[in-house]
Amino acid sequence: MIDFCTGGSCNVRKETKNRIRKPVRVYASILPILFLITCRFMHQLKAPVILAIESSCDETSAAVISNGKVLNNIVASQNVHQKYGGVVPELASRAHQQNIVSVVREAMQSACAQPADLSAIAFTRGPGLMGSLLVGVSFAKGMAMALQKPLIEVNHMQAHILAHFIDEPVPPFPFLCLTVSGGHTQIVLVRDFLDMQVIGQTQDDAVGEAFDKAAKLMGLPYPGGPLIDAYAKQGNPARFKFTETTMPGLDFSFSGIKTQFMYFLRDALKKDGNFINENRIDICASLQHHLVTMLLNRLKLASRQTGIKTIAIAGGVSANSGLRASLAEEASRHEWQIFIPEFQYCTDNAAMIAMTAHFKFLQQQFCALDALPLARMPV
Repeated sequence: MIDFCTGGSCNVRKETKNRIRKPVRVYASILPILFLITCRFMHQLKAPVILAIESSCDETSAAVISNGKVLNNIVASQNVHQKYGGVVPELASRAHQQNIVSVVREAMQSACAQPADLSAIAFTRGPGLMGSLLVGVSFAKGMAMALQKPLIEVNHMQAHILAHFIDEPVPPFPFLCLTVSGGHTQIVLVRDFLDMQVIGQTQDDAVGEAFDKAAKLMGLPYPGGPLIDAYAKQGNPARFKFTETTMPGLDFSFSGIKTQFMYFLRDALKKDGNFINENRIDICASLQHHLVTMLLNRLKLASRQTGIKTIAIAGGVSANSGLRASLAEEASRHEWQIFIPEFQYCTDNAAMIAMTAHFKFLQQQFCALDALPLARMPV
């Protein structure tokens, strides 16, 4: 027991202290029991408790949400892909198999949840890598069958948008969300939690893929997008110029910039073999500025066409500092109200799957046990 009275500085008499110590010892001994009773009582209040599983690419993640409050977000990353310069689907699915049991166990234990306490089990159905998705889907279905719990399928891209509702502040409806990742680039009109419409999207490659491909061409290790961002902070974004692909409406195209960048480096290296090493920071700054400008040009057009000035960004590329800084500048210029999730909720994670599942649970939107993973799944 900690005694806060030291030496002669405490005026409490010895016999008084003795009378205090006994009940303190008793209370201390029953604290673990009280904790367990409290946990059980909280789970008996009938608030929906949902276990969510995310395995769409190379992150194995599990989270527990209770009554709309995310209790944890357990993520196991895969480092095996770095030496290959990109995600290897077969290796990713094997790593999911190795990690999923321990990740789910940690999520349940840290949330003080027992299997019987669960109201439903949620999983990412798509889009994503089929082998990776299959691991999460199969695990969720097996657990649901064993526990006789309902299943909730979740669209990964829809979940990225609803990550904004994990913590305060949350965007008011309606709002526009620029969803940018390694596999997707979309502008989504969000009218309600489960009412979304894609009004613009890439017609070929995603912006995240353009970042990673450019990094690979420069000899940077995978994942290259964050490294380009780091170098870009030190460089001159106006040093090198690239042309923008013209697309109708609010759609994007990034395959052309990948090809253009490859020829740019090829021609420069013919003249100077050390061109990349000597100009890396300016190359990264110029490329990032160009890609961010392409994104924001379409976002500004979407805002003008819809009249909506509440703007959100989501997905892995939303962690890019150049995008965030440019978005803040545009917000000041156009009187936008902007929303960006915490960094941990920008990349793939189960917390966003859990939040989406919570809203679907409230509407009793469950799926059957014969649900199969989908490599492509529209919002």
